[in-house]
This record gives sequence, C-alpha cells and structure tokens, in this order.
Amino acid sequence: MAVVNRDPLTAPHRTRNDAFLAVGVAAVAVVLSLFVVDGRPLDPLGWALLAGAHVPLVWRRGRPLLVLLAVAACASPYHALDYNHAVPIPATLLALYTVAATGTVRRTLLTAVAVLGPTLVINGLINPDGALEFLRISGWIIAVLFFGVDARFYRQYVASIVERAERAERTREEEARRRVAEERLRIARDLHDLLAHSITLIGVQTSVAAHVLTVDPERLDRRAVAQALDGIAETCRTARGELRTTLEVLRANEIGLNGSPDGRGPLPGLDGLAALVEAARTAGAEVELDVHADGVPPSVGAAAYRIVQEALTNAVRHGGRDDLTVRVGLRIAEGALRVRVTDDGTGRGGPGAAGGTPGFGLVGMRERARSVGGTLDAGPGPGTGFEVTAALPLPREDEAR
Repeated sequence: MAVVNRDPLTAPHRTRNDAFLAVGVAAVAVVLSLFVVDGRPLDPLGWALLAGAHVPLVWRRGRPLLVLLAVAACASPYHALDYNHAVPIPATLLALYTVAATGTVRRTLLTAVAVLGPTLVINGLINPDGALEFLRISGWIIAVLFFGVDARFYRQYVASIVERAERAERTREEEARRRVAEERLRIARDLHDLLAHSITLIGVQTSVAAHVLTVDPERLDRRAVAQALDGIAETCRTARGELRTTLEVLRANEIGLNGSPDGRGPLPGLDGLAALVEAARTAGAEVELDVHADGVPPSVGAAAYRIVQEALTNAVRHGGRDDLTVRVGLRIAEGALRVRVTDDGTGRGGPGAAGGTPGFGLVGMRERARSVGGTLDAGPGPGTGFEVTAALPLPREDEAR
C-alpha cells in the first residue's frame, strides 16, 4: 500500500528502483523462456529484441509514453517473428500500467486503442482463427490499464485525505496561536489596569505624606501623615490581592484554580466602582459618582469598571491641581451602558500629553470597549480638563438568556 500511495513521478530514488525492477522483470522473462513453450525458441535475434524490450523500463516513470513506444518497438517484431509469446508479456504489462498510473484517463484510453490495434492485427496475422486468444489478449491489456487508472485515483484520494488532515491541523495551530495572542493581550490589559492604577495612587499618596512632613515641621499633622500612609498600605493590599488573582489565572490550567471552566474567577463589575472612587478620594481628588444601571451583564460591567478605573487613574495623574474634581456617571440609554468620566484639571491631552512617554491607557480603554462591541472617545472637555465617554451595547433579552 505504501508503494501504491506514493506518487510515482516524485518518489525518491525512482530511477534506481526501476533499474532493479527491470532486472527482476528480465529474470522472470528468462524463467518463462525456460518453462513455457508458446512459439519458436529464442535465437540471438530473439534475445536481442527481448533485451531491448526490458532496458527502457529503467526510465519508465520519467518518460512513460516513450518507454511504452520503445517496448512496443521491440515487442512487435518479436511477436511477428513468432518467438515465445509469453516471455515479453511482463515487460509490456508493466509499461502499460505505468502509462495508466501516471497519466490522465483520456491518455489511457488513447493508449489502449493504440496498443490494441497493432496487437490484434499481429495476432490476426499469426493466428487468424484464434478468437479466444483475441479475447485473452484484449482482457489482459484492458485489465492492466484499468488497474493503473484505479491506482491513480486511489492515490489522489489518499492525497486529498492527507491534505485535509494537514489543513485541519494548520487551522488548529492557527486557532491555538490566536487564542494565545488574545490571552496575552487580555493579561497585558489586566496588568496595566491593575498596576497603573495602584502605582498612581501610591505615588500621589506618597507625595501628600512628603508634603505634610516638609511644609511645616514644627506643626506636623500626624493625622494627615497617618491617613496617607494608611491609604498607601490599603492600596498595596488591594494591588497584591488583584495581582494574585491575575497570577492564579495564568496557572489555572496547570493546577485547576477558581473552579471555573476558563479559570478566570469572578470579574470586577459595577459594584466595585465605590472602592475605586474611595481610592481616588484618598489620593486627594473629589469624586462624584452617579450610577443608574441595573441588570448589566458581567462582561459589560467588567469593561465599564476597567474604563472608569483607567479614567480615574489618568485624572489623578494628569489633573495638575490639588482641588481636582472628577465626575463619574453611568446610565442605560438606547440599549447601551453610557459611561462618562470628566475632570476639571489642567491636563489637556491625557496620558503622554505633557511630553512624557505615551502609555497604553487610552489604547486599553478602547480595547475594553471594543471587546463588548462598544466605542470610546477621549479628549479635552468642553471647558477645562479631560473627558472620557463610552457606549457599551447591552445584549437583547434573548441573547442575554
């Protein structure tokens, strides 16, 4: 089956293998000449014609039609001279099979006509009354050609199965690579949202503590310093907990954490906005929270949570004033959750606008919105400060169900 499945035109070492095959067929011919009597015995001319019919088989797969013509050119006078007719039959059938196994059906039919015609003419001249012999010769030729065509079709069938399997494997590999890329992007967003927010709050609270310690050492406000340090500790504890959750997600497939199919655990939602607002207030910003949204799906709520988190981080970091006021509003309108975060700071371009290195905050917020099919706009507010607005579509009732 391995020989049949292999394409004869591209098989490795085909000339060397065909040379061994030609020698084997020639040995079979010699054995037939010794044990089968079907015509006059071979003389030097007969042996020369017989050898000439076997030598071209060495190149049968490279030039199948030329090899068949060469075999026929030696076999036709051989049979016409009434030498032992059974001896060159293996070589002739092998050449016919090669033509059928390597060519098209049309070429095989034309070859059958071209071979049957002269063969039957020669058989009619040397044996005019041999109708049974006529059927036997025709049957062998047609059977060999049919077998060659059938082997070619079977080989194409096996090749198509292998190609489909390889295509399916490539599709699986591409899908796996796509899932890995998506997971890496999601992890990058989570880490950015977590670390950027926490580090920003810690930096602001540290600045507050340093300012209180240095502004008037004789009238040290110990309560303000303690409050700033407590805020730093609380922010560190929150960041550590969220970072641990993120790391557990990364190892979920290995140790089976969280007990959920994808190992992600509960997503942060709108119920966590109060903690974000409180952390921003600890950093010194005045935050007004107005939420009118009930029954929001977890995926949309998680996207809104991350957008508000990043918007608050940017406002605290780039607000540029001590009495910064941030307004956070969420409401449901026109089948979507509308998120709006504005501040009255002096920052006019958001992250990276003040000559620093551009970050990934705005990119991450837009990716969060796109992940649930929404849109996000960010830019300078109508008066002062910065404004972030997002529209996150809510699924219809049947889709949610």
